[in-house]
Amino acid sequence: MPRPTRSLAAAGIAGVLLAGLAVAPATAAPDPSGWGRPAVSDRTSPVEARRVDRVPTPTLDWYACYGDAECATVRLPLDYDNPKGATTEVALLRVKARDQKNKIGSLFLNPGGPGGSGTDIALAAPYFLGDEVLDRFDVVGVDPRGVGASEQVKCFPSVKEQAKAYAGLNVAFPWTKAEEKAYVASSKAVGRGCSTTGRPLTGAMSTAEVARDMDVLRRAVGDEKLTYLGFSYGSALGQYYANMFPDRVRALVIDGVLDPTAWVGRKGDNRSQEDRLRSAQGAYAALREILVRCEKAGEELCSLAAGDPVASFDLVATRLRAKPAVIDDPDFGPFTVTYADFVASTLGALYGPYGYEQVVYLTEQLLVETDPASSTAARTEARAAIRRLAAEARQQRGYDFPYENGLETFLGVDCTDAYHPKGAASFPALAAKADRRDPYFGRLWAWGTSPCARDTWTVRDEDRYTGPWNRRTSSPVLVVGNYWDPATNYRGAVGAAKLLPNSRLLSSDSWGHTAYGTSECVTGAVDAYLLRRTLPAKGTVCVGDIQPFAPLPEVPVATERADVSKSARVAQDAPGRGEPKRLPPVVAPLPAVGTLTVR
Repeated sequence: MPRPTRSLAAAGIAGVLLAGLAVAPATAAPDPSGWGRPAVSDRTSPVEARRVDRVPTPTLDWYACYGDAECATVRLPLDYDNPKGATTEVALLRVKARDQKNKIGSLFLNPGGPGGSGTDIALAAPYFLGDEVLDRFDVVGVDPRGVGASEQVKCFPSVKEQAKAYAGLNVAFPWTKAEEKAYVASSKAVGRGCSTTGRPLTGAMSTAEVARDMDVLRRAVGDEKLTYLGFSYGSALGQYYANMFPDRVRALVIDGVLDPTAWVGRKGDNRSQEDRLRSAQGAYAALREILVRCEKAGEELCSLAAGDPVASFDLVATRLRAKPAVIDDPDFGPFTVTYADFVASTLGALYGPYGYEQVVYLTEQLLVETDPASSTAARTEARAAIRRLAAEARQQRGYDFPYENGLETFLGVDCTDAYHPKGAASFPALAAKADRRDPYFGRLWAWGTSPCARDTWTVRDEDRYTGPWNRRTSSPVLVVGNYWDPATNYRGAVGAAKLLPNSRLLSSDSWGHTAYGTSECVTGAVDAYLLRRTLPAKGTVCVGDIQPFAPLPEVPVATERADVSKSARVAQDAPGRGEPKRLPPVVAPLPAVGTLTVR
């Protein structure tokens, strides 16, 4: 969640005590930059080292899968304080380096979420990673505990019970009082279900546990130190690893960055996580910038510039708040477009470099549809356009067969990692406050964690990690932040880079969620660091290839996310050397962000 920052120097010290970790003496390590200066890193604490190092190195019994990949499963301790006790099964997938003779090691990937599949993104690696990276690394993806092909978390005994509990959550976010009441009730039901039926796994899904798993698996693939690329929430996992195992880092890149102090918060803080992360602030900044650029570009390049784009968007929102639009579909029957649908669809559009086109198009069509003075012909055309935009929602997320645990994987991590408000009943007021501060998107982001309220989400992980976040790593951490990221506010990258003393901030003036693949500048810098551990110059700002309402570059650029998940593997060959790549398949940090909902 995916967001920016709050400075908590004191909380860092408290976090050491809470986690039971002592700061070990610093140790000298070779300088990875080649600049001839000694790199000094903190050591993994004795407590943390004992937890993971006493676990025997697993034997990975790889077997061929999905055509050109290898798969394996391994059982790891459910509780690292009891390594001989209960275990949980964790799944891995790797795509082997194309040049095995000159292989550097393994590159671990995480796509975000929480709840994103590491095995899916590893399978997609040939479609978005640079050719030299694919040559020199075995690409490894791990499905975090509870997720995907790993042993799955399940908070309800049946789909029927899950559907009953989730009944109030079938909106992008609640707007009416009745929707808020239903959403609070379902939030409580989900929190109770995950704190009872979901145990013991929900009490062992914290990011710290996944970082421990990754350290054991790093050893299992034969790497002395970790090479890692994490997107979105994967940036949190990367920072957890960097601070828990600072002397075990070979090269670590985080893109689309969460400030960990804002992610976790501190004990006694009754604010929502969104109050700390301010994801909505980033989303609103991106939306407003698109609308302002639309007006500057003029009607020839942006048709919404025929009027005031900012006012037009607000007018659509105002009309939908007062009265949802009901669109008749001759094939599927009528469906409703609410204010929440409009906001969620706008946020979904902002996740991609070309999202500005959908923002303009959807606003235009709803401007016509919600205007009583629109002509019949104009309204007919607008309704046809809205039906096309809603086509993907025909198979809207439901809770019928089979059991679908995407929300539970998200909450199993977030609710366990972070401090959250005491009661779900406080969320209507918290969400309204967030919306006043960050228009349109404040409510959406605030409501996303309402099941985490402490009164009903009572399961805890006593071994979660809450800091410190300022450990000096044995190799620098490359922190990549995108100015216009609508999910992980650029402030998060700035805050994380300030916390990590041995880090380098790479900024990008690009569009969409995360920056890798949006320009040769970002992609080249990340690849160079992974391969050779050379950092971009301080203060480097890359510029995305795609800019709203600007001429397209002459050379082909990445515009679509790689879609090669195991459930929808595309029937085509991976790009050849030097051919255009796609964007990485980053997982959105809220489970309900997307296109128009059909009701």
